[in-house]
Amino acid sequence: MTVPNSSTVLLSPSERAAIGRNARARVPRSSHGFFEADSARFDPIEVIERQSATRVPELVPIRYGRMLESPFRFYRGAAAIMAADLGAAPNTGLRVQLCGDAHLLNFRLLASPERHLVFDINDFDETHPGPFEWDVKRLAASFAIAARANGFSLKEQNTIVRTCVRSYRRRMRDFAGMRTLDIWYAQDDVDHLRALLASSMDKKARRRTARATEQARTRTHLQAFAKLTRNTPEGRRIAADPPLITPLRDLLAYAADNQQEKELQTVLEEYARTLPSERQHLLHHFHLVDMARKVVGVGSVGTRCWILLLLGRNDDDPLLLQAKEAQESVLAAQTGADRFDNQGRRVVDGQRLIQTTSDIFLGWTHVTGIDGVERDFYVRQLRDWKGIARPEIMDPAMLALFARVCGASLARAHARSGDPIAIAAYLGSGNRFDQALTGYAQSYADQNERDFEALGAAVRSGRVQAETL
Repeated sequence: MTVPNSSTVLLSPSERAAIGRNARARVPRSSHGFFEADSARFDPIEVIERQSATRVPELVPIRYGRMLESPFRFYRGAAAIMAADLGAAPNTGLRVQLCGDAHLLNFRLLASPERHLVFDINDFDETHPGPFEWDVKRLAASFAIAARANGFSLKEQNTIVRTCVRSYRRRMRDFAGMRTLDIWYAQDDVDHLRALLASSMDKKARRRTARATEQARTRTHLQAFAKLTRNTPEGRRIAADPPLITPLRDLLAYAADNQQEKELQTVLEEYARTLPSERQHLLHHFHLVDMARKVVGVGSVGTRCWILLLLGRNDDDPLLLQAKEAQESVLAAQTGADRFDNQGRRVVDGQRLIQTTSDIFLGWTHVTGIDGVERDFYVRQLRDWKGIARPEIMDPAMLALFARVCGASLARAHARSGDPIAIAAYLGSGNRFDQALTGYAQSYADQNERDFEALGAAVRSGRVQAETL
């Protein structure tokens, strides 16, 4: 994967800043201040249906059912729709490695290999090089939509969005003045977050933050092991919960042979070759005992996702891996460049470029399925110290704090992969970009609600089928 700003190292800081300022002439900051769909806008349901055509057919109705739970749930599953909207508009040309789906629930507490809690982006299915503002717009709109769902006033909604974008802008300016290695080593660990938010948090917020931190430390692979597996006469196996979790042994009851089992064994073997040698050595201390298909997320529902149970010295020494199908990023069609020979590797390389610390078992593979279709997968641990935000229980002040942390974290990700000097020069020291993105977030939240209603109408008309579980 090409580093988006690899040529900027040949330029002086002043020349790099000039690139950012010149981008204002092409795309003024005020031009980001609204979204308005014209009469020729694509059919959003058709976009979703095209994605569904490549997915497991019996799981597609679950995806639609989850998207219909609320406008925010719809937004989570509609990254392809927003990508098409972003691609149709002028952009700055200031490229970074995009998360591609930077909504607020894709920022979480995670465990580093050194067993420290860090705050970072956690979803890279859509990662792709592209203009930095695409991620900022998706994140800003997600906060507007979440704040609406909570019944906050328009003033409160706008304050939350501005807080997010201002935090992004200010931290990018900080990075613009830092040494290259200092940017690369920058990390949002729990201690840094406490210091960052200390002046803004009251006692209630501090208690909730401490509680979230402790809960994240309990969400280990052992907790997942206890929840997802059971003892059987054959030993520890994955517990069935169809259609959300369907063990391979149950799927094979409907198959003509054991080719799918061989396919998944191949996934594991080929994936191991993408790990560094010391982690291959670690993986070889475990053996595969069971596999199951798992339904995950909202936008990912219907893609082929497997959980793999491996055991080490005995039944109480587990490793749970997730092998998730990686399809082409929804941003690929909008950038017109950067094609990848393995979509799993695209996800892994993008994650390693954006995250300060990644899962030690992160890798990729490529297999040919029993249907003869070639598919790419990436592999990671199923769960390891993940703390997930719950915006629905946050008051306006707490959601604004979370917006501040997410904006700063996104800036760090972009500074690692893009040119912080050029981006900071484009953003400037004033609040023009902040105000513009606040307007964009509100207008796109309006569009998201219209698209949400369109999906509901498609279900009612019988165009698509939805299933609620």
